[in-house]
Amino acid sequence: MTAAPAALATPLPLSQEDIDTFDRQGFIRLKDVLDPDVLREREPEITNKVFELNTVDAPMEERSTTQKAFLQVGNLWRHCQAARDLVFSPRLARIAAELLQVDSVRLYADQALYKEPSGGITPWHADQYYWPLSSDRTCTVWIPLQDTPLDMGPLSFAVGSHRFEFGRDLKISDESERALQEALDEAQFPVDEEPYELGDVSFHMGWTFHRAGRNVGTEARRVMTVIYMDANIRVAPLARPEQQNDLDMLMPGAKTGEIPDTPLNPVLYPNPADHEQ
Repeated sequence: MTAAPAALATPLPLSQEDIDTFDRQGFIRLKDVLDPDVLREREPEITNKVFELNTVDAPMEERSTTQKAFLQVGNLWRHCQAARDLVFSPRLARIAAELLQVDSVRLYADQALYKEPSGGITPWHADQYYWPLSSDRTCTVWIPLQDTPLDMGPLSFAVGSHRFEFGRDLKISDESERALQEALDEAQFPVDEEPYELGDVSFHMGWTFHRAGRNVGTEARRVMTVIYMDANIRVAPLARPEQQNDLDMLMPGAKTGEIPDTPLNPVLYPNPADHEQ
């Protein structure tokens, strides 16, 4: 595999309309952000490493709801150069900073999320339930590694739900799917679900409620994600046990009230080369 190309570093201009859309909706879908050839070249290495590091091997019918939803491997950038190329992409990090309207962003974590054929739904949830962070200046870029039609289970977003406070105490589960579906319907939040072509990405805020349907296709839905946070965000007091787990694994050594400037949380924009570990 060749070195990370300039296409992952070249800035992508955003319009004020893009920034306003993200602020209003809590997410934005962007077309043609990444070169499909760059993703095709890196997908096999990422996929091989995901299946090597995956620890879920039970038959689908014996798995929990979240295990049926996806195979999840975090901090893949530490094990795989192809994943690192995406995680450290200045192009993506700059987009995140501009959408969040902050001067700089650092890495919270990456996650590969592979929904196997016959994989179950991803229940309604908000990611920031798990994150012990002091503000909402967080977002995730969702990077499919293949075309993702509706039958493979692309993300669905509840439009504007990043300002909806019901359900923020619900972890991803059958209960979050039921309770949030009911609450979002009652509050009349529109649901946005669209297929992704290879090279398309979406960014969503930490408190934006989202879900995904089953993968009824014949191949795995292969996705890389990168979670960004304002580089000046601080570790918040822990609200639940799951946040202790994230603190220990993803921000080791960071203390409540401090900026999580750890080796696992480098600044990605601006000047990412100055912060490579």
